[in-house]
Amino acid sequence: MDDTRSVKTAKKSSAEDHIIESDDELNYKKIYDEFPDTFEGFGYKFNEFGQLRHITTGEPFEFNVKRDDQAYNQKRYEALGELVNDYVYELLEKEGGLKKLTIPLDANADEPTTFIFHSDDAFTNEKIVILIHGSGVVRAGQWARRLIINDSLNSGTQLPYIKRAKGLGYGVIVLNTNDNRRIVKDGFRRIRGSDTPENHGNYVWKNIIIPKAAAKYIAIVAHSYGGIVTVNMCRSFPESFQKRVFAIAFTDSPHSLVNQGLSQPVIEWFRKFLEESFKLSYTFWQLLFSSEFTVYQIIIL
Repeated sequence: MDDTRSVKTAKKSSAEDHIIESDDELNYKKIYDEFPDTFEGFGYKFNEFGQLRHITTGEPFEFNVKRDDQAYNQKRYEALGELVNDYVYELLEKEGGLKKLTIPLDANADEPTTFIFHSDDAFTNEKIVILIHGSGVVRAGQWARRLIINDSLNSGTQLPYIKRAKGLGYGVIVLNTNDNRRIVKDGFRRIRGSDTPENHGNYVWKNIIIPKAAAKYIAIVAHSYGGIVTVNMCRSFPESFQKRVFAIAFTDSPHSLVNQGLSQPVIEWFRKFLEESFKLSYTFWQLLFSSEFTVYQIIIL
């Protein structure tokens, strides 16, 4: 049975559908108007080592600029953090050599959309790596915003993984599971097929991986909530998932095969798969990750 039928297709929506009214979130969004819209406006820039440093002093980012106003400091940090999204998107294209693909693929001109990133050969290569970030404020290409701001782009973004995977001859697809809605006049409007991280993952698997990707061998790196997204894709599309996925790296993932509703046969397959694929794909993970990475993390259930 074609498992693309196991998940219902989201209906196209009119401009009035899926409006989320939230004064708190709208007010939260307005705080960014109080701050600059560039890193330079904050007095910072990324140096040649990918570290965010003060333009004048060369010092790392300073959180406590107002010792007696922690609320202001937090808002300032969040406003600067929002700039990270577009900056990393640009890096994915310029340094990662990836292309942006708008979804839903059949979006109307007036409906909100999001996007994923992919390498030139992602749909023709027989082997690909899919990268899935965690929950919260991070977007495509990021592992942790905190690391990007306080440490470096190398530790906080997915760029090292992308470059290494491409160097090993793999195509790359980067999901964007937290980009779920767009602000409109009266609130937020959900993005069809990507209104939740799980739905985003399902949409990509059903509408892009199954019909467009030629890969027979798919490896997945899923961090944090990305593990839940991965298990959900397996639950929704067990046939193609089991046939094509040869390796999964769960890093700090809270997923649960039982609580996420996998059938007993799929649970048994999953556990056996992880045990066997660990031996078969050990060299792959050694090559993809740095030498400090503990490969045994990939078999955490």
